[in-house]
Amino acid sequence: MVEKVTGEEKETVKKLFIDNWNTDFMISNGKIHKIDHLESYLYKNEKGILGIITYCIENNEIEIVSLDSFAENKGIGTALVNTVVQKFKEGGFSRLWLITTNDNLHALKFYQRRNFTISKIHLDAVKKARNIKPSIPLYAENNISIEHEIELSYRS
Repeated sequence: MVEKVTGEEKETVKKLFIDNWNTDFMISNGKIHKIDHLESYLYKNEKGILGIITYCIENNEIEIVSLDSFAENKGIGTALVNTVVQKFKEGGFSRLWLITTNDNLHALKFYQRRNFTISKIHLDAVKKARNIKPSIPLYAENNISIEHEIELSYRS
């Protein structure tokens, strides 16, 4: 079941991020996003938290900042994205978008299958992000050099 994160759960979200990413912030397009300052939804069942999506609303746009599923291929990521898509449609926002990196083939496939399309490529953006967050690795687990940010926008 998908639930909106309340004030008390923001610390849980922050802890999940620190446990999984060793950080409490994300960078997209040069902007720092503090995880506990973002809007978010959790996917929960009787076993606990199985997924989380974070997003920010700015200039009548929604940016998905992060999506994590702790049980792959169970519909968790899809349910979380669909919840934000529904918020986008019902709220009259002008745009729904996100950033991923060039190495993240799984995310590129996942989002394109859910009506997102590549709208911009920010060349060498990850190199700039490393100035803020030096812990960003040079190479992904798939041995692809992490260099560029790819922006995807939802097609309504």
